Amino acid sequence: MWSVKLSDDQREAISVLIKAQGESYDSDLRDALRALELARWDDLPEAQLPWERVEELAEAQGIDEADVVWDLAGGMPSKAQRPMATKRSKTPRTRV
Repeated sequence: MWSVKLSDDQREAISVLIKAQGESYDSDLRDALRALELARWDDLPEAQLPWERVEELAEAQGIDEADVVWDLAGGMPSKAQRPMATKRSKTPRTRV
């Protein structure tokens, strides 16, 4: 799989080249044309990760940084969660 970043003009030029093939182009070119049309909406800002935290989590868990990034992408919080303080009951517990 290839990945390239194209300007709007470059994307348009490639679309024109594909369309110039006429109806004779195959399904791969048709799929490429559709991908070019969808790519216009896929421009996202560059992602930034808290690398210090990624390294810390990887070391603490004994796993690679890539595994931590995978976990973060799955919804794991990047910041350490503070332990919740629980209220103690006023009556002491007894063992039975």
